[in-house]
Amino acid sequence: MTQGKSALLAGVAALATMWLLNIAGRGPESAGMAPAGGIIATQAQAQAQAQAQAIVTGNVPVADKTGTFNPDQVKALQAVIKDYLLANPEILADVSKELERKQAAEQAAKAEKFLVDNKTGVFRSSTDFVLGNPKGDITVVEFFDYNCGWCKRAVQDLLTLTKGDPKVRVVMKEYPIFGGPPSVMAAKAALASIRQNKYWEFHAALMREKQVTEANLFVVAQRVGLDVARLKVDMADPKIDKTIEENIQQGQGLGIEGTPGFLVDAKVNVGYVPADGLKQMIGEIRTKGCKIC
Repeated sequence: MTQGKSALLAGVAALATMWLLNIAGRGPESAGMAPAGGIIATQAQAQAQAQAQAIVTGNVPVADKTGTFNPDQVKALQAVIKDYLLANPEILADVSKELERKQAAEQAAKAEKFLVDNKTGVFRSSTDFVLGNPKGDITVVEFFDYNCGWCKRAVQDLLTLTKGDPKVRVVMKEYPIFGGPPSVMAAKAALASIRQNKYWEFHAALMREKQVTEANLFVVAQRVGLDVARLKVDMADPKIDKTIEENIQQGQGLGIEGTPGFLVDAKVNVGYVPADGLKQMIGEIRTKGCKIC
């Protein structure tokens, strides 16, 4: 009886996990132009999926004298598991929530370790543009792409945030993973515009474009008063390529697979966060104290 119950529970868990692995989550815009932030199969989940497949095919290891179920037992077990899930579909929601909770905790711990090891590069790189108070007590970092629709929406939120809180500093991280070569060119041009003290004007103007292309990039640059010839020369500086490479490494280390991505102290938020949401997180950090920032 005990062995049968254990096998049943293991089968239910395995099939539930297999079902969950086929659910697509909703998240930010990603490099593959598909929703990011879906459920990712960890090694343990992959084992559970293999176990579920074993149940389906009949190769199910059990702790009995023979070491395996016979075909009739397999069919019976499959029927019991199916009936149990159909009668208790809420168990799938419970499993889904617990799986997401565990994954979020694991990713948060991984991101926090990465931040401890790369604190200066993420929060205090001399190559990143800073909006707001350069000496602010709380830092917000945004990873963005100029061809990301949600990133375009975030421009006003960042302005609202910095105007309403004079102690906030916002680090802008060029993260061209969504729009292909045009986004890479836009990121390089934006970084080069820092040398002409025109970054924010250029940034905001590019974000107002429905789509940034190689054709309109320099038209926008000229419109905001940039010296386009100088801009093109500065864009060729290897230091700018290095900055973008470092930003991508940082984003990947933090688990940011799409844009926008917001970092507030040790908390990574993948996806759009409005000004009110950022304000709330900043308030909580000021109350509890910074872990890293």
